[in-house]
Amino acid sequence: MVKNEKLGVFDCTMIVVSLVIGMGIFRTPANVAQHVPDNFLFFFTWIAGGLIALCGALTYAEIGSRLPVTGGYYKIFSYGYHPSIAFAINCIILISNAASLAGVALIGAEYISGILFPNIVEADSLQLREIVIALFSIVIFYCVNLLGLKMSARAQNVLTVIKISLIVLLVTPLFFTEANKSSMLSQNIFPGWLVYLKGFGAGLIAVSFTYGGYQQTINFGSDVAQPGRNIPRAIFMGISIIIILYMSINFAYIRVIGLDGLRNSKGIASVMAAHVFGDAAGKILSVLLFLSVLAYVNVLLMSNPRVMFAMAEDGVIPKIFARRNPSTGVLITSLTAFTSACVLVVFWMKAFDKILSFTIFLDCFGMAASAGTIFKLRKHQIHPEGQEFYKMKLYPLLPVIFIAAYAFVAVSIFINSPGTALTALGVMGFFMIIYFLTKRP
Repeated sequence: MVKNEKLGVFDCTMIVVSLVIGMGIFRTPANVAQHVPDNFLFFFTWIAGGLIALCGALTYAEIGSRLPVTGGYYKIFSYGYHPSIAFAINCIILISNAASLAGVALIGAEYISGILFPNIVEADSLQLREIVIALFSIVIFYCVNLLGLKMSARAQNVLTVIKISLIVLLVTPLFFTEANKSSMLSQNIFPGWLVYLKGFGAGLIAVSFTYGGYQQTINFGSDVAQPGRNIPRAIFMGISIIIILYMSINFAYIRVIGLDGLRNSKGIASVMAAHVFGDAAGKILSVLLFLSVLAYVNVLLMSNPRVMFAMAEDGVIPKIFARRNPSTGVLITSLTAFTSACVLVVFWMKAFDKILSFTIFLDCFGMAASAGTIFKLRKHQIHPEGQEFYKMKLYPLLPVIFIAAYAFVAVSIFINSPGTALTALGVMGFFMIIYFLTKRP
């Protein structure tokens, strides 16, 4: 018999924080800095990303409260759209999440490879070692997740606390070190609105990646104690913590190493730590940053097999993906399949910058379409009978802002990386074809 393991508010909040704070905040500020002309647009892009995330968090809090089931992120598509669309979008979401996990694992490998292999400078050899380290991270937490939900949640809580502590540590230079004299200066010559708009769009791609992930909290619906109350609370608390941490650490980056320093940095967190505390501290921080990568790897391995479980329950993928271990409740087949997909993406993409645009373009479809289901849920008054559920204020303004923002990001990716966008569209079309070819009469 499967153990009755339920997640509480603290567990869910740590899951929200870990779903969002992967290693993006230790890498993507450099990507944003490369596209924006000045400090003002740099901070404006991060503020806009935070407001968009807040709109999304409130929307998904209500969606998750109305449909508190395992694999809820699939179920809302299944309810709101034609089965072929639900199948295709969820397949690309799984690929997108596998790409996100692979990308974060590679960022962590970037930080620690210099510690483990200090004498390697050849690009090909260094990339190979980063791939090996990333694969090691994935395999370790595949094994942890095989031990059951509570074990995964305990590991998640510890790793997330470590991650939050690291961000606080990086923000401390604000209080006891002098600012880089040129760091807070803005460009005096206005570059023009077209440059601003293009820079904002390109920067928002990286910011969207860094803020994304909280929507997957609804996958744990039936695994959460009192989901109608606890899922909204966890999303609120989690996204509030994230916005405060992100704005603080970006201000610290600009204050200590400046916009130009960000543009030319790869491991920006360790660069900043070394700048403030010395080289030895920078190396220690690199090791701790690698450990914090494991929190994101673990939480995606917890979440995505539940989407596959829901799809199997509806019969759109083989029933074997709904099979649980009778003693631990682990979705072994789904967990193994998703882990294998992550491993394949590591070998396919190999570099974080390629993964970034690909995964965000795919996410744009999933985020806009899933948020759009709130209109149908409200219209038909879908909610659990006799249970508490959450209704957002400022409806329908918040979901409209959220959907429009992700449409803008998709257009920006298409303009900046048309090849990547067309590949993503091809992947979605492929899964649509697969659905109709395998559909039973």
